[in-house]
Amino acid sequence: MFGYIIANQEDLSEADARHYRACYCGLCQRLGEVYGLRGRVTLTYDMTFLIVLLSSLYEPETEQGQRRCAVHPFKTHAFWRTPITDYAADMNVALAYHNCWDDWQDDRSLAGYSEARLLRKHYDAIEKRYPRQCQAIAEGLSKLAAIEKAGVPDLDSAANAFGALMAEIFVWKEDAWADALRRMAAGLGRFIYTMDAYEDVEKDVRKGRYNPLVQLHQGPDFEVRCKRILTLFLGECAIAFEKLPLVQDLPILRNILYSGVWTKYTLLQKKKERNES
Repeated sequence: MFGYIIANQEDLSEADARHYRACYCGLCQRLGEVYGLRGRVTLTYDMTFLIVLLSSLYEPETEQGQRRCAVHPFKTHAFWRTPITDYAADMNVALAYHNCWDDWQDDRSLAGYSEARLLRKHYDAIEKRYPRQCQAIAEGLSKLAAIEKAGVPDLDSAANAFGALMAEIFVWKEDAWADALRRMAAGLGRFIYTMDAYEDVEKDVRKGRYNPLVQLHQGPDFEVRCKRILTLFLGECAIAFEKLPLVQDLPILRNILYSGVWTKYTLLQKKKERNES
C-alpha cells in the first residue's frame, strides 16, 4: 500500500532533484547502519517525503556529504540526513514488521513469518522509543484486516483506518504542529488507501477478492466518482499542509503532493486508454 508518495522528477529543478535523491540516500544509509541489508530492503520514497516535510518544519541540524555504499560501491553519492531521518528509518522498519506479520496472519505466508521474526528484535526496540506510533500502526492494520475479513463494502471505514495510522506516523512530536500534521496525514492516508484500491479493483473483481470499490466499480460513472473521491481526500491533506509554516524545500513538497502522488493514476489512465483503442 506504499509507493505512492513520490516526486514527479520531470518537474523538479535539477537542484531539487539532487536534494531529493540525497534525502533518499540518507535514509538508505541510516537503514543500513542500524538494520543492515534487511533494513535497506524496506526502503521507500514515502518515508523520504516525511523526512523532507518534517525537516522543513523543524529545521534540525543536518549532516551531508558523499559516500560509497553496498548498493553503489564504485561511485560516491550525495547524502543528506537529519535526526528525522533516524525517525523515518524506524517507522519504515515498524511498518515493514507489521506488514510481514499481517501477511503471515492473513495468508499464512511463510516468507512473511520468517521476515517478521527477523525484524522482531528491531521492532521491539522501536516500540519502546515510539509506543504511540507503533500502537497506531498495529491498531490501524488490525482494523483493516477485520474490515477486509468481514467484507465491509464501505470505503470510508477502511480509508479512515489507514488515515489514522498515517496521522500518528507523521506526528514526530506532540507540539503546536501536531494537529495540522495529523489532519494532513489522515487525508493523505485516505488518498493512498483509495488509490491502492483503485489500482487493484479490476484484478480483485476477477479474483473475487475484497476491495471497497467493487460496488462502485459495478455502477455508472466509476472513473468520474473515483477521481472525485481521490481529489477530495487529497484536498483535505492540502488544506492542512498549506497551513504549516514551511519554507525549506517547499517546491519539492508541493511537487509531491500536487503532482507526484498522481503518477500511478496517470499511468493507469494511459493503460486503460491503450486497452480501449
